[in-house]
Amino acid sequence: MQTFAQVKEELLPHVAARKIFGLIKPEMALVEAEYERQARSNVQVINFLGDYLRASGGKRVRPALLVLANYAVGGTGRNENVIRLATVMEMLHTATLVHDDIIDNADLRRSRPSVNARFGNQAAVLMGDWLYMSAFETSLQERSLEILDILTNLTRKMTEGELIQLTMIGNAEIKQDQYFDILRRKTAYLFAGCTEIGAISGGASPEAQAALRDYGMNLGIAFQLADDLLDFTSTEDALGKAAGADLLEGKITLPLILLLNSDPGIKETLEHIMFDGSYGESSREFLTRKLDEHKTLDKIRLIALSYAEKARKNLEVLPKTEYCSALDEIPNFVIGRNS
Repeated sequence: MQTFAQVKEELLPHVAARKIFGLIKPEMALVEAEYERQARSNVQVINFLGDYLRASGGKRVRPALLVLANYAVGGTGRNENVIRLATVMEMLHTATLVHDDIIDNADLRRSRPSVNARFGNQAAVLMGDWLYMSAFETSLQERSLEILDILTNLTRKMTEGELIQLTMIGNAEIKQDQYFDILRRKTAYLFAGCTEIGAISGGASPEAQAALRDYGMNLGIAFQLADDLLDFTSTEDALGKAAGADLLEGKITLPLILLLNSDPGIKETLEHIMFDGSYGESSREFLTRKLDEHKTLDKIRLIALSYAEKARKNLEVLPKTEYCSALDEIPNFVIGRNS
């Protein structure tokens, strides 16, 4: 298995992104156009908020995964149904971000004021609800109970993950298995849904469909672990949101769970930070020293790489095409990114 240093040397994130997304550039342009069309309404405020959200951009990783998975099993990714389903996944993701920002009282999203900070919680809640309902209305056009079942299941899982996380806010005794349960529900199920639906829309065999579902799940876990690392190692400018915000919001992520296992004495410091909602004058530097001392972030990188490797292995049942190769490169991209 590659080390994190090798990944960083071999694959600069922006180079990987250009290569992966360049392969499906026409399809992603169609997704953008479809997203704009689906987000239109005869209610002026919805159009205004929808334009604001789209202008915030985003990596569009989830719809790209659906399109690539479709091509990887021999589908025709420019098919109207595929583009529509890819758009559904981005709408679900956007709705989740809008609601997450309300729950977290987040002020920034992608370097711009979040919808709740800019327009208030009431408008943000309703816009998130509208996006959810629009996504499901669009998905009904497929007339596929299998796809609808996946979408309802992953939406339920995401909501459950948010609720479970709320019960853990401020709790410095969260266990590793509880953390991974929340991670899978909030992040990985959506990734798995993208790749599985892409496989279904491409007429995949049951074996390929299961392999791509598992690929998405493992990739989603690696993606979130990389996010947890960035919360400690990146800057606000790079992230597009406040760095170090997870702990201030009362969330104990895997780096701190492992650090607590190695150094239980820091529990009081973490509880003070969560209670105050502030790092104070020196507590962030203190935590950084402790993380370095116990090599905690290196451990998280290795765990993330292990899930990336699992994701690659899931692809072994697929034909070796340029689309399969792109899926094979995405795990390195999500781990090596800086935002």
